[in-house]
Amino acid sequence: MSFIGFLLIGLVAGMAAAWVTRVKRRGCLTNTLTGVVGALIGGLVLDGLGVDGPGLFLTALLGAIILLVILRLIGLAARR
Repeated sequence: MSFIGFLLIGLVAGMAAAWVTRVKRRGCLTNTLTGVVGALIGGLVLDGLGVDGPGLFLTALLGAIILLVILRLIGLAARR
């Protein structure tokens, strides 16, 4: 997968995670960063559980949701 493709999947996963967790969206860059970091977190979580990844988008979405829930719990992400 190309770097641009990875960033686009990160953007969509970040937007979807913000919608699922009802966190206030802050823009394309923040959503992309959330999705890319989410892909790393999701990969680590699934690898730790011994699960073969369900695909890049679902892995990024899972990790981004985990990231946004943690950020909401510590007060760094505002609700809509």
